[in-house]
Amino acid sequence: MTDRHKQEPQGPDYGLRDDDEELGAETGRTPLPRTLHAALMRFIQWRERHVKEKDFVLVLALFVGIFAGLAAMVLKWLIHTISRILTVHISIDQANYLYFLLPAVGVVLVALYVRYVVKDNISHGVTRVLYAISQNKSRLKRHNIYTSVVASSVTIGFGGSVGAEGPIVYTGAAIGSNLGSMFRLSPRILMILVGCGAAAGIAGIFKAPIAGMLFTLEVLMLDLTTVSVMPLLIASITSATIAYAYTGYDFEFFFVQSDDFYVAKIPFAIVLGVVCGLVSLYFTRAMNMMENFFGRFRNPWGRTAVGCAILSALVFLLPPLYGEGYGAITGLLNGDTSSILNGSIFYAEGRETWFLVLFIAVIILSKAFATSATNGAGGVGGTFAPSLYVGCMTGFLFAFVANMMGFDTVLSTKNFALIGMAGVMSGVMHAPLMAIFLTAELTGGYDLFLPLLIVSTIAYGTIKIFEPYSIYTMRLAKRGELITHHKDKAVLTLLKIDNVIETDFLTVRPEMSLKDMVDTIAKSSRNLFPVVDADGMLKGVVVLDEIRNIMFRPDLYRKMYVSKFMSIPPARIDTTMSMDRVMKIFDDTGAWNLPVVHDGRYVGFVSKSKIFTSYRRVLRHFCED
Repeated sequence: MTDRHKQEPQGPDYGLRDDDEELGAETGRTPLPRTLHAALMRFIQWRERHVKEKDFVLVLALFVGIFAGLAAMVLKWLIHTISRILTVHISIDQANYLYFLLPAVGVVLVALYVRYVVKDNISHGVTRVLYAISQNKSRLKRHNIYTSVVASSVTIGFGGSVGAEGPIVYTGAAIGSNLGSMFRLSPRILMILVGCGAAAGIAGIFKAPIAGMLFTLEVLMLDLTTVSVMPLLIASITSATIAYAYTGYDFEFFFVQSDDFYVAKIPFAIVLGVVCGLVSLYFTRAMNMMENFFGRFRNPWGRTAVGCAILSALVFLLPPLYGEGYGAITGLLNGDTSSILNGSIFYAEGRETWFLVLFIAVIILSKAFATSATNGAGGVGGTFAPSLYVGCMTGFLFAFVANMMGFDTVLSTKNFALIGMAGVMSGVMHAPLMAIFLTAELTGGYDLFLPLLIVSTIAYGTIKIFEPYSIYTMRLAKRGELITHHKDKAVLTLLKIDNVIETDFLTVRPEMSLKDMVDTIAKSSRNLFPVVDADGMLKGVVVLDEIRNIMFRPDLYRKMYVSKFMSIPPARIDTTMSMDRVMKIFDDTGAWNLPVVHDGRYVGFVSKSKIFTSYRRVLRHFCED
């Protein structure tokens, strides 16, 4: 029987990685008390008998939304409380040296907390959620439920120039992951619950349920199926409802549209889209450059010192860089340009128009450095708020300069500040739909839906020319660990090479005669025979079709030896290779079967048919609706 038609062994593992014990160790789980564990196991058994997994995930999505919404409220309250206490004595009409001190103190406190209490890297929240989905079966550590909230509230409250949205996404995803793991749900459902937690985090922190769901679809790239759509909706709406219940029905940013958007302004919206795309490119490249800069430091405290120095200097010279910067956004959305100089060494009433233009332009250029310095020094925060901030400044500056140039069409700086928020976020996140709906839900600017669409789409198209990946995915893409955006690679990553190796091949020695070879063929159901030496090292292979012309010639039985008619395989598979690499080797060589070795010693063979069978099983297991 040939390899191609050989019956595949059946098994319940579907070729999945069976490293649950390792994952359990990585997630830092502590065992539950015996009575609680026994009760939980009884409930799990009851659920498996009476409640379908697809129905149970809806209930869990509700709880994920509740817990993530409460976490978002706690995070916002902590940030505002810390900031209010620390800045109560800040003067608006002169320089404030507290701006030089506070951000550094906050970052140092967080660096100490992360290094000696958490003892784990909790930065780059969204990127780590993507990594968990891609490489860790959607498992997130239990401490991620609260550590990011604590660290980011101190970072931002003390003036770190980052946003709270990345940490709350990390927190929400950890809630979903741990809740699903507690009830022993399948990796496919666990992935959905991680998406529910991320969506609920965005919905709760911004009061934007649609944007939360779109974030999961565009940034995390989870498939929108009949199984996933309802849990995502339930989690997002529940979290947003909690936010509205605690903070009222006002929009996050107060905005009143004073000027209509009409056809004559469309060309300006198109140009703004290109500008936002280029600003997004600058922001992304500057962040990446600074991350590489901080990555070269071998001493973590040296990195903290340099980062704090950069952050403190920028915040002191440009106070609008302090914290999330939502105060500056609110001011620009309401046409207040003078307040942007409050608390700075440049404060003066009646400043010339050109100075305001220069000041805002410097802020746009400096925000990426302040954000990366905060995170590079050891702070914890995200890039949502910075991208919104830079977008608002960009849109405002664009309209302001256009009006100074004397065009017949007068642009509303408030409207274009709002539109710019969507443009830069669309480019930085590579998520135009999320940017459109998030901006509308944050401000209530639904009447500007057309320019939001135009600017977001053009900004996204502009940056895609230069950067194929978003600020979140480029780190994983460079390491080859990004699979959420590549479904085939995602399934291959879930396969384990040990589960597709076939070992029922009879081995032969190089010194064996043709007669011995024929006797071995008579005992085998395979058409391949690995040639190994006395130490088990693979020397070559004998293919039945290649010796068929001599195997029936008795006169050669004592004259021909395996070493003379064996062949060298086109490639060898090592047991340490990923399945993605294995498939690339198969594609490059055109082979159907390849030998597997470990440190040069023969292990078995792997075939395309075996991989494809396991691939289909995993695909059905994870993608069924």
